[in-house]
Amino acid sequence: MSEKRLAGRTLMMSGGSRGIGLAIGLAAAREGANVVLLAKTDVPDPRLPGTVHTAAAEIEAAGGQALAVVGDVRDEASVENAVARAVERFGGIDICLNNASAIALDGTEALPVKRFDLMTQIQLRGTYLLTRACLPHLRAGTNPHVLSLSPPLNMSPEWLGKHPAYTLAKYGMSLLTLGWAAEYAEAGIAANCLWPETLIATAAVQNLLGGDDAIAKARTPAVVADAAIEILTRPSREFTGHAVLDVEVLRETGVTDFSGYGGTGELEYDIFVDGPR
Repeated sequence: MSEKRLAGRTLMMSGGSRGIGLAIGLAAAREGANVVLLAKTDVPDPRLPGTVHTAAAEIEAAGGQALAVVGDVRDEASVENAVARAVERFGGIDICLNNASAIALDGTEALPVKRFDLMTQIQLRGTYLLTRACLPHLRAGTNPHVLSLSPPLNMSPEWLGKHPAYTLAKYGMSLLTLGWAAEYAEAGIAANCLWPETLIATAAVQNLLGGDDAIAKARTPAVVADAAIEILTRPSREFTGHAVLDVEVLRETGVTDFSGYGGTGELEYDIFVDGPR
């Protein structure tokens, strides 16, 4: 049996109750990781599957150790508590995964200011708070990585003009992460961004981006999870400062057939992706 690639390493993640975050948590668990989830979903939501507690149970069933922390990534004390509990339980943090995100694709005049605030507070403030709290522990970590689920910076007027507020929030995550790659290069802490090439079959896509029709054009979250594990197992001093698509990462490992990741119809490219790479 091959050695598990994340054995003994601790992953601190924002969100993760469902969707892509949970898929990455499960994949990390199968590779032997300890997974700490900071999420707000304490009780089931009738519109969305899963809570931070059910996610932790799934992660442990997959072979990892899990710690569920109910909290808000926008709140500094909440983030500091989650990081402190992770360090108390597992002795340190080796990976910071910025997964939590909110989406609203309205144009400027149609978007309520409350939604603007939510997206910028989760994507920008939350990403900043969690990474900042993890950094002292990443300095002492094993092959330390920061990974943000945010896109390559596509400055096409199409994406800039479609939904400026959401674009700002997601590109802001990428800018922060690429900034950390430069800021912490000498410390040996990698910082990269990962984004799906196509729509991914999640509750958010089902509810907000087109229902069953969109799901038929989407790959499963496993494609992002497999790419994330590949990034997180690369040497941190050698792979940093990149914003990549899931398929780009997997092709580098020799994957040529993506049909196993689902999608029964013609696949639809994700937001910020112009076409095949």
